[in-house]
Amino acid sequence: MFSILIPSWNNLDYLRLCVDSIRKNSVHRHQVIVHVNDGSDGTREWVQQSGVDVTFTETNVGICWAVNEAAMLAEHDYIVYLNDDMYCLPGWDSALLDRLKPLTTDLYMLSGTMVEPRDSGNPCVVVGDYGDTVASFCEADLLRDAPRLRRGDWAGATWPPTLVHRNWWFKSGGYSTELSPGMSSDNDFSMKLWHAGCRHFIGAGDSLVYHFQCKSTGKVVKNDGRRQFLDKWHMTQSTFDKFHLRRGAAWTGGALPEPEDTAAYRWALRKAALKRRFG
Repeated sequence: MFSILIPSWNNLDYLRLCVDSIRKNSVHRHQVIVHVNDGSDGTREWVQQSGVDVTFTETNVGICWAVNEAAMLAEHDYIVYLNDDMYCLPGWDSALLDRLKPLTTDLYMLSGTMVEPRDSGNPCVVVGDYGDTVASFCEADLLRDAPRLRRGDWAGATWPPTLVHRNWWFKSGGYSTELSPGMSSDNDFSMKLWHAGCRHFIGAGDSLVYHFQCKSTGKVVKNDGRRQFLDKWHMTQSTFDKFHLRRGAAWTGGALPEPEDTAAYRWALRKAALKRRFG
């Protein structure tokens, strides 16, 4: 069904848990492709014995290069990008497939809904503390509580786990490597799809993954993705989120409309232009 791309950088305990959750809790059988960055913590040896497909680089090349490399091995029409510090809950995959059924286009982006231990102010996330490390992970409690953690569908899909059709993964050029190691690359990919005509950005409220939060990106030297996004697209990420994707708003079905030409939208674009000019 899915070709699941998982970039991993010396994060073996989380990667092992992630792959195990896919195998235990998916309704369908999926292709799992791990890109191993470095892998000197034992990841190289583990993937060779785990039955997953593998791409590899000697050093950490970041998320963008990693997912693009892994995508070259994708066998299925549906490409899913998943972080290695995520645990998939039962039925996560069938819930995404249910959202595909009424669509009459292959140009879409779907997201699962993250359950996170801490409140980061993200309106698309369900907050529930089931541990922030593999050692403290309360798997049995999470599985017990999963039905009550579900929420309504939301607009503005961007973050992993994300699902797109392979046609548009490759037509859009995958993840933009100028944003390596990867800050704001999710937002940039959504914008590329928007410019291609995508108006279906759907967050499935019953496709749940537990996210341990920043176990991968927390240890990397970050690029200034927000500034790069601004310079590339001539608007801020927050403007794109609010006026185009309507991120976090209840999804009511159908395609997203074009942004309304309001005073607030025009002022947001004007402020972006001033920021680009004067820093």
